[in-house]
Amino acid sequence: MSSNQLHVVTGAFGYTGKYITQLLLDAGHKVRTLTNSPNRTNPFDGRVEVHPFNFDDVAQLTQSLEGADVLYNTYWVRFNHRLFKHADAVANTLKLFDAAKQAGVKRIVHVSITNPSLDSPLEYFSGKAHLEKALIESGISHAILRPAVLFGHADILINNIAWMLRHLPIFGVFGDGKYRLQPIYVEDFAKLAVEEAKKNENTMVDAIGPETFTFRELAQTIAQAIEIKRKIISVPPSLGYLLGWILGKLKGDVIITREEIRGLMDDLLYTDSPPAGQTKLSQWARENADELGKSYASELARRVDRKKAYEELS
Repeated sequence: MSSNQLHVVTGAFGYTGKYITQLLLDAGHKVRTLTNSPNRTNPFDGRVEVHPFNFDDVAQLTQSLEGADVLYNTYWVRFNHRLFKHADAVANTLKLFDAAKQAGVKRIVHVSITNPSLDSPLEYFSGKAHLEKALIESGISHAILRPAVLFGHADILINNIAWMLRHLPIFGVFGDGKYRLQPIYVEDFAKLAVEEAKKNENTMVDAIGPETFTFRELAQTIAQAIEIKRKIISVPPSLGYLLGWILGKLKGDVIITREEIRGLMDDLLYTDSPPAGQTKLSQWARENADELGKSYASELARRVDRKKAYEELS
């Protein structure tokens, strides 16, 4: 992959997209972003060309992709909400793939999820499977990356577990807490995405980190890293959801959904694959203990406030 190519990153001012964009700029590439937040503070000093998604105008969407060598697709929604739906994200992504093909984009690096399935009763996993199938059938050269959980500066899940450990007298895990996760460092993931963009063959990678935790072990590891002693107890999933719902209302956010609880407990964030990242969460958490969980990271605040810089929203 030669330098000075045009790379398009969806959500370059967001979480994963920001790290991918920085690597591309450092390598001398031109970067364009498609975003729902065209007025968000640009952390790249104007070096990134900004276009709205234009999902309702396929001609403009196609035009915004013209000349691109690679498209990195990080666009998705975590849960159904009155402001956004999984079904809309699937439909919009299909439009994006079609527009990329019409625009002559050479390769797509697409972010999926571990263990997607067309037959899954969980919309997150079935939607991701549907998009993988569509991309494969499109004939466009592609890399499909399947992360379980991402961690790093300004992440949500790991940060908010730490926040709850700091602020709540006890920490509850759903059921026995023995279901597993394999978190990957966001900078490792960004490097993987950029490396996969250089290839010609179609690839599919389980983008997991070097450590596997049960959910209970994950909470214990974070508590030890931030030097907080908390009793970690098992709670029925229904009670855990209710408590999360109440806390979410207090924070004006959605902390956990029933589908996310089921996905966790069905072990869908675990896969028997070699690690694609090298950074250990246990070490990173210790090194970043002073800031980890000090402020709450709100998913809804990041989606509703389209002007503030991503890391400032909490």
